[in-house]
Amino acid sequence: MRAMIFEAPGRPLQAIERPIPSPGPGELLLKVHACGVCRTDLHLLDGEVQIESPPRVLGHQIVATAVDGDQRLGVPWLGWTCGECVYCLSGRENLCLRARFTGRDIDGGMAEYTVADERFCFPIPEGFPDLQAAPLLCAGLIGYRALRMCGEAQRLGFYGFGAAAHILIQVCRSQGREVYAFTRAGDERAQAFALELGAVWAGGSGDSPPQELDAAIIFAPVGSLVPLALEAVARGGTVVCGGIYMSDIPAFPYSSLWEERVLRSVANLTRADAEEFLALAPRVAVETRVTEYGLEQANEALADLRAGRFSGAAVIVP
Repeated sequence: MRAMIFEAPGRPLQAIERPIPSPGPGELLLKVHACGVCRTDLHLLDGEVQIESPPRVLGHQIVATAVDGDQRLGVPWLGWTCGECVYCLSGRENLCLRARFTGRDIDGGMAEYTVADERFCFPIPEGFPDLQAAPLLCAGLIGYRALRMCGEAQRLGFYGFGAAAHILIQVCRSQGREVYAFTRAGDERAQAFALELGAVWAGGSGDSPPQELDAAIIFAPVGSLVPLALEAVARGGTVVCGGIYMSDIPAFPYSSLWEERVLRSVANLTRADAEEFLALAPRVAVETRVTEYGLEQANEALADLRAGRFSGAAVIVP
């Protein structure tokens, strides 16, 4: 089969031919139809998130069918948990001490075939073509988990308007919430995209929104956004860091956090998150905006993601 493999940080992915993998007990052999490209893939490529045992096939937003079946299945970032540690036993398997992650510890979807633990494969809702379904499996899931951390906040700021934000704004609008979009300074295309999808305001990350926010979600991996977001939220507001990696957060005065503001992170996801969000997405009628790339164009897709050359999400089709 054809595959794109990671060999070491700082190197481009390599196109290779390798044998089709064999599933073990409790695993499924999957024929990959589409695989979303995620900013986490850039963090892996750059060595900011470590891959312990390369070479590795990246990709953790997989839409596939089991070779011995015809149901479409989605495979997300969380690929295996022990079920025995204190976190698994308390409903927090996203924090499992021995968790294994698709495209980091387990070969992912930038290939024609992959193997996945059947416990972590989820039926794809009807009405979502393969390309449009792929971004739901990380951008959608992590965004939804971050939104849940915001409670009943009505005015939400999104710092970074990419794959996750363009899905989550549709959920927010269906719930009657307002979204304020913050982008790189001068990124008029991203701001226009946010307004097109229903944001009530869009501006640069250093701009002040016209109203205080009840909560903010930081999707961009930029630590300097944390003090800005804290300054933008009202008393008692919450700032959620939605990425697996972020550059260092600069010092900020305690007054920015005072008045019971909350700063927290989101880590990974649970199977319950996947089941809940994949049931919600068709009710909301989420529409994902995607740019398609062939398998051998994976490096181009990653470079375009890094440079912000497309709106929405990138999806690789083997």
